[in-house]
Order: sequence, then C-alpha cells, then structure tokens
Amino acid sequence: MRLRIKKLLFLNKRISIGKTAIIDKTAVLKTPLGGKIQIGEKGRIYDGAMLQTYGGNIIIGDRCSINPYTVIYGHGGIRIGNGVRIATHTVIIPANHHFESKEKYIYKQGVSGKGIVIEDDVWIGANVTILDNVVIRKGTIIAAGAVVNKSTEPYSIIGGVPAKLIKKR
Repeated sequence: MRLRIKKLLFLNKRISIGKTAIIDKTAVLKTPLGGKIQIGEKGRIYDGAMLQTYGGNIIIGDRCSINPYTVIYGHGGIRIGNGVRIATHTVIIPANHHFESKEKYIYKQGVSGKGIVIEDDVWIGANVTILDNVVIRKGTIIAAGAVVNKSTEPYSIIGGVPAKLIKKR
C-alpha cells in the first residue's frame, strides 16, 4: 500500500513531499529534535526505509529512490540532488560522537555533524555506509559494501573499505 503526500502533510508539518512522490506504507519519516524532511517530485521511499532528522534537515531532490531498509539521519544535514538511486541497506549518517574524555561514557559526550551532500545522478550500491563531512560528486557510482569517508570526484567509480577510486566513468 502507498501513501501520498496529502496524508503525510496532515500528520507532520515538518515533512513536505512532492505530489507525485510515493512513500510506501512501512517507510518511517520522523523529525525528532526538530529539522525537516523534504522530498521532491517523482521520488520513491520504499518499505522499511527510515529517515529521521535528529535536529538536522534531510532534503531530497526530484526522481530519487530510497530503497528498502536504508537509514538516513539528518543530524548535521543532508542534501541529495536529483536522479539519485540509493540501494537497499545503505546507511547515511552526518554525525560523529565525541569521545575525548575517558571519565565519561561516550554517549554522554555529545554529537556533532558537518553534513553530507550527494549531488545529481549518483548511484549508491547496496550496503554502503556514507560518513559525515563527505560530498559525493555528480555522476559518481559507489560499489556495494563501500564505506565512504572522503569526498569523491565527479563521475568516479569508487569502492572498498575505506572507499577508493576504482576508475573514472
């Protein structure tokens, strides 16, 4: 079953979704601690995908697909361009925990986030992890299972742990 925008906007004014976008029934869109979620036209958020702001913004362009069981958090902000494809089980989290003190539990030391940008025409393979302060440039392809901790060059193909340039398109 699919939900359309008008039903979602009624439930939460911090979420805006293009009229032609489709949000599957079990997708989770939440705005804990503030922030907003914006999804463009002709996009699709599949069953089991989870988008939660945690005080930051999640902005997704037109004609994007977020496939099942992908997790996107907003902490430091995330901006996804147009025509982006994100495969199943991808994790995108623009945040890092502080851990300087040995006297406090890590979870009590706070979190910071610089943000993530994914430009237009990007394909992200299954089980990819994208870490904070990364820019995925236009036309990039990220191989399944990669851990991306550095920004990419336009039209590159990257993969591995940590992700490295495999070749240019």
